[in-house]
Amino acid sequence: QVQLVESGGGLVQAGDSLRLSCATSRRTAVGWFRQALQKEREFVAGISWTGDSTEYAESVKGRFTVSIDNSDFSVALQMNNLKPEDAAVYYCATSRSALSIPTSLAKAAHWGRGTQVTVSS
Repeated sequence: QVQLVESGGGLVQAGDSLRLSCATSRRTAVGWFRQALQKEREFVAGISWTGDSTEYAESVKGRFTVSIDNSDFSVALQMNNLKPEDAAVYYCATSRSALSIPTSLAKAAHWGRGTQVTVSS
């Protein structure tokens, strides 16, 4: 079973940037999800195990970038121009299918414990 550990969360102001990292025990397709207070967990971005394909939620397109570090297989989520509505606990997850990006809760298999992102206006 692959292990996932998120890091990089924190408190920032609107317009700032933050870089999250998902440490994985092996190379695999990974999705980033987030859950704001009293809201459903939602897909944010994901990347295939090869790193050749990415997916983004409409709300973050043009602001967030997901990438794989080939040296240790960690998956980064670069978040620019953060908005108060981006505040949430961010989770990374593997896919039930190694060949596809987990773009929904149903497609996700294993989860990390999450990292908190707070954005002040």
